[in-house]
Amino acid sequence: MIILKKLTTAQSITFIPRELAATTIILRNESTNIETTINATFYLNDYYLTTTNIYNLEENTFYNLTVKNGSNIVYKDKIFCTNQVVEDYTVNKNQYVANVTTNEFKIYE
Repeated sequence: MIILKKLTTAQSITFIPRELAATTIILRNESTNIETTINATFYLNDYYLTTTNIYNLEENTFYNLTVKNGSNIVYKDKIFCTNQVVEDYTVNKNQYVANVTTNEFKIYE
């Protein structure tokens, strides 16, 4: 899974494709099912392709990523958009507080 932020500046995606060339990116929002096609420039670095683009993403949303070379699919993945720090990410941020209890369970035979 690729993690991107909701930004108005360019972000990079690096991946290992099935073919060493690509021309377009298709992003499909999993919530609304709307597809966006981006004609992108890809750079080859060893076995990796890298592209840098500005993505119009909504925070806390999953996207299906499809990279094509002409009509051939060369890479598929998921993208999750969040502005939280990935290492500290929680789906419950500022929404849920756990109650601390001192439950002591005893097992009787």
